[in-house]
Amino acid sequence: MKPTDDQILELLGDSELVLTPTVIAFNAGFNRSHVNRRLSEFVERGLVRRVERGKYEITDEGLGYLSGSVDASEL
Repeated sequence: MKPTDDQILELLGDSELVLTPTVIAFNAGFNRSHVNRRLSEFVERGLVRRVERGKYEITDEGLGYLSGSVDASEL
């Protein structure tokens, strides 16, 4: 996991909304391409689910990671 990952996941978790990489990037202060790369990895790890093209939501596994009940080394 990268230092910016928690911030991206927290935006998804706190909002409880389906968000686009552009909205996440704007609110986190990152560029969209960075957010796209991280979201792709989160999908592979099961932390985020792609709802449809370009739209993402956090999974229960992602919420568990944020709460500390899922260890990053287990992902």
